[in-house]
Amino acid sequence: MTSKFLGSEDAATPLDDDEAGMKLSLEEAGVASTHGDVPVGAVVVAGGRVVASRHNERELRQDPTAHAEILALRDASQALGSWRLDQATMFVTLEPCPMCAGAAVAARLGRLVFGATDPKAGACGSLYNLCSDPRLNHEPLLTGGVLAGEAGALLTGFFSERR
Repeated sequence: MTSKFLGSEDAATPLDDDEAGMKLSLEEAGVASTHGDVPVGAVVVAGGRVVASRHNERELRQDPTAHAEILALRDASQALGSWRLDQATMFVTLEPCPMCAGAAVAARLGRLVFGATDPKAGACGSLYNLCSDPRLNHEPLLTGGVLAGEAGALLTGFFSERR
């Protein structure tokens, strides 16, 4: 299990654009496949600094909720001392599923940036759009498609090796 908090090497350099955040998420995603998990990575940034960085661990933990986003939101809340993440941005390599999009809303996440869309389970525009539903109590700002080609290639490579 990896987790990066304030004070880590990544936190020493401020992130100044979406591509930089997504590149860190892609690096984190690569770790997931080393233990048989789908390569999805999530990085949470607050104040221009990385406060959490996680990857999928469902297979590793045998836990259906151990998605990269859920783990990163938990770590970010702990690092920041608050469950309200309205000043934070989460970068994730794959469009979040309903559980993870719901967690972003529940955490009052300020902004969500994702790479590849997920036509089978995406809940930020593909199948549903939980993050932009005015009936809910919060709507994180959404940006999709950042380094989508790289994120999609990582996933395609993982699944082609398993077939």
